[in-house]
Amino acid sequence: MTSQTPVTPFGARLRAAMDARGPLCVGIDPHAALLDSWGLADDIAGLERFSRTVVEALADSVAVFKPQAAFFERFGSRGVAVLERTVADARAAGSLVVMDAKRGDIGSTMAAYASAFLDPTSPLFSDALTVSPYLGYGSLKPAVDLARESGAGLFVLALTSNPEGAEVQRAVREDGRSIGATMLAHLAAENAGAEPMGSFGAVVGATLGDLSSFDLDINGPLLAPGIGAQGATAADLPAVFGAAVGNVVPNVSRGVLKHGPDTAALRASAKAFADEIREAVAL
Repeated sequence: MTSQTPVTPFGARLRAAMDARGPLCVGIDPHAALLDSWGLADDIAGLERFSRTVVEALADSVAVFKPQAAFFERFGSRGVAVLERTVADARAAGSLVVMDAKRGDIGSTMAAYASAFLDPTSPLFSDALTVSPYLGYGSLKPAVDLARESGAGLFVLALTSNPEGAEVQRAVREDGRSIGATMLAHLAAENAGAEPMGSFGAVVGATLGDLSSFDLDINGPLLAPGIGAQGATAADLPAVFGAAVGNVVPNVSRGVLKHGPDTAALRASAKAFADEIREAVAL
């Protein structure tokens, strides 16, 4: 990739979007049950109608969309084509897009994953990508390097909301530090000196309760799933994230999407979540 003009880093663009629109990330998760609840068939036509409706309803008001790649990939190449259009339409309307693909591998394979989502010439280019560091943080270097070059960002799985995650993320290394804490430390190093916020974030579940034993001050965004259907509320965020709450990007999926396909209801739900979150994290 050859950059023609300097690109504003993802962290700065995300900070501006959160300040202007509120710190809310809306998931685009077209799983079969949700399509059915909208009265849509579990097929390409239903997928396209669902995705277009969400983007048209919310792209001019929410800071971030997070499409879950798997729900598009399950339809093969036609589903990926819908994902490409969804990403392009969302970004054209002014929202940032975090691709939730949780990619992780080594060497040239990791570089290929990075190219698919972080190279501006790719039809799937997104503002940021979720990645898994559990082949070792260093395995992410191709994605880190390309994100820096393209002005994109990463969200690294650190302390996830699923109960099974703890057996890996809270395991303690020989140096006495947990795996999750180690990932946070790597991200803090990536973001050192960045203003107003670094581009390398962590995925940290909003349902995890008191995280005061972890240093969440990584000078980067904290993508926080769990608000709404998973049981966490906006009011929980300060207790979970402490002093880092100002950099939290809470993700809501079913809590908003269940109100579709009514466009007005989708907008009202997203606005209500955004207002609650803005009030809860106000410093």
